[in-house]
Amino acid sequence: MQKTDRNDPDVLSRQNLESPFGILEFLPWNHAWNNFKYSDDQALEKAISLMQKAGVGWVRLDFLWEDIEPKEGNFDFAKYDNIVRLLKAKGIHILGILHYSTEWASACGKWNCPPKDNAVFINYVSKVINRFKGQVKHWEIWNEPDSYTYWQPQDGLKSYCQLLKEVYLAAKKIDPDCKILNGGLANGISSVNNLYDNGAKGYFDILNVHFFQNPLSGKNSIAAVGAFPKLAYKIMARNGDGDKKIWITEIGCPGVKPKIKTDNWWLGANPDEARQAGWVKAVYSELLKNQQVEKIFWAFFRDTKKHWNNGVDYFGLLRWDFSKKPSFYAYQKCFKLWKKNKGSSLLK
Repeated sequence: MQKTDRNDPDVLSRQNLESPFGILEFLPWNHAWNNFKYSDDQALEKAISLMQKAGVGWVRLDFLWEDIEPKEGNFDFAKYDNIVRLLKAKGIHILGILHYSTEWASACGKWNCPPKDNAVFINYVSKVINRFKGQVKHWEIWNEPDSYTYWQPQDGLKSYCQLLKEVYLAAKKIDPDCKILNGGLANGISSVNNLYDNGAKGYFDILNVHFFQNPLSGKNSIAAVGAFPKLAYKIMARNGDGDKKIWITEIGCPGVKPKIKTDNWWLGANPDEARQAGWVKAVYSELLKNQQVEKIFWAFFRDTKKHWNNGVDYFGLLRWDFSKKPSFYAYQKCFKLWKKNKGSSLLK
């Protein structure tokens, strides 16, 4: 039977290419430290099918160095071949994050230190980009390199920017059409300045930032969300990058049922599920007013299980058991409104 356009992956892929609706989800997580979040194809297929129903056009996911090259020179792509295949079948695009260190290559023996030799990291990056050339066109180099949690020691992005430059040049040799994003910046406008001050201009194609506010903090919360990319763009324009777009690859908040007892997230009291749904609508409505903001990735798609042991475990649009939160329907509604009003980025 001939496929209808509605189910044809190529048609869906073309439609999703322009969509601003992204999601951060940990699809490769099948380790003890994350409670084997996606331990089999059934769980992966369920999550990806629900993404399609929600209107997700883009997924931000790890291509973990420790998974792909557990021992120097021994590459294993089986897990990622499968994930890419499943997403492609639904016409969903990928933003792949190339990061953290393996123990054998880390400058300090831990995952959150930079590689002791940039050349070894570039070799891994080159293998991944070459493997998925034609299937994945957008690559993010590290996650939150301006945060001590993910890059130790901190040096104002100096060592990170050097790595970014070397990776950019290597990536473009393999796939000239690929797009490179800096690692999502977590520490505000000062980090955007540091990126330029350390010579990263010309070594990333899209500015990548993370920004969180607590919807329980009052009316100024959504105003701050709208103001942040405007301030970031001023820095871009001042540095001659006014033609580049901004991707916000992490934004979100918890949605916790009242009966669940968990510690607060880092921005204070945990919103309940209804407030989380309202925040989804507010965030997309506000950010889509800004023509410089091209993609917005909600963090996360599905809750985690006792990973952070606080409200962050409840960032998902889905609960751990895959049941839909009110925020799932809010995200879906935002997507449908955007699709209806194509030609205008605003949600009317």
